[in-house]
Amino acid sequence: MSQPSGIDVNAKHEIYILMRKLADMGKSIIMISSELPEILKMSDRVIIMYEGQVTGEVSKDEASEENIMQYAIGGRKNA
Repeated sequence: MSQPSGIDVNAKHEIYILMRKLADMGKSIIMISSELPEILKMSDRVIIMYEGQVTGEVSKDEASEENIMQYAIGGRKNA
């Protein structure tokens, strides 16, 4: 049984372009990813979960690897 593989770089780039066009048109997009650079690049708002529970929400301006990781390890809770 073969392992699942991701999409190639060119296809991912095309998907990013489409996602940005849709967002610019006012459409909402839910993107789920474990790749932090991808999240930082594509997101206007990030919802972070830890052990199946939402632990934080940050805007694009607040989003940083350090900030997101604090929520992702359960270190902060939404007020």
